Amino acid sequence: MRSQSAMEYLMTYGWSILIVAVVLGALAYLGVFNPLYFAPKANPGSCQVFRPNGAGTSYDINLLGVCDNEIPRYVANFNSVTTYSPGCSTYGASSSSCIISNSVLFGSDIPFTVTAWVNVEYFTSGISWTVPFLGFANYQGFGFIDTAPSQDVALVIHRCSSADTCSNGGCGTGSAVINDGITASTQSIMGKWTFVAYSVNQPNYYFQVNDQSANVTNPNGYGNSAMTMIGGQFQSCDGNPFEGQIANVQIYNASLDSKSISAIYQEGIGGAPIDLQNLVGWWPLNGNANDYSGNGNGGLATNVLYTDSWITGYTPQ
Repeated sequence: MRSQSAMEYLMTYGWSILIVAVVLGALAYLGVFNPLYFAPKANPGSCQVFRPNGAGTSYDINLLGVCDNEIPRYVANFNSVTTYSPGCSTYGASSSSCIISNSVLFGSDIPFTVTAWVNVEYFTSGISWTVPFLGFANYQGFGFIDTAPSQDVALVIHRCSSADTCSNGGCGTGSAVINDGITASTQSIMGKWTFVAYSVNQPNYYFQVNDQSANVTNPNGYGNSAMTMIGGQFQSCDGNPFEGQIANVQIYNASLDSKSISAIYQEGIGGAPIDLQNLVGWWPLNGNANDYSGNGNGGLATNVLYTDSWITGYTPQ
């Protein structure tokens, strides 16, 4: 009799229990129960560099505001076309998303460091230069390149020599791809927040992806004289558009050592710059394209959205 009652109970309520279990499983898969959803979030501009003596100065500077590495409220979403075509330009909007800012690095063979957090949502199949997420005109692009025929990608610099202007749709004979030796499967990168860093002191190149790092040497020179693009390589060097999300882009006019770069990584996606004297550009992308380095290099955004639904795929350090 009891077994019959139990079966009747299951027949009556079993579907309801199953539906609730499926819904809870789906919510867990989407990260709704992630504690980061309920963690304090930094408002746009809550932390910035204060330069009392004006933009470009490097003395008596400090961080101003709430700078305790809270995760950002927003990140920048780049929803570009997924075909091989030039990206945005200074001459107007295209189907791609990008942020264009003033030049922050100028000269030949200058030391520099670039760090950022990126979440790649799409890799272009069958094209070697797959995902450039940052670039300087007449200089180089930074991103991932596929290592076909495998399903792996590597962090690279795609560089034009100082003698090549990157005009006419490409870098021409002066181009070079500098591979850091760090490879990962596309599935381990796609849809997950990834820390990337490049530190260059010619001819030495240091690369970092999350907590992995590599050193490469390359004797060829380089030069830069024009603007900075977030969300792709510069149009005159063509290249695939970026599709995904980017946060906390930092650029220094010095080659930071591995300990400093690892410290930036450990701060997480909301971390503040650590070398204020050499910081030339800082775009948290937390709700806007402003430069919070105090140097006035705010960006012009084209087809960029700022989303607060970004936490899935991010793991605090």
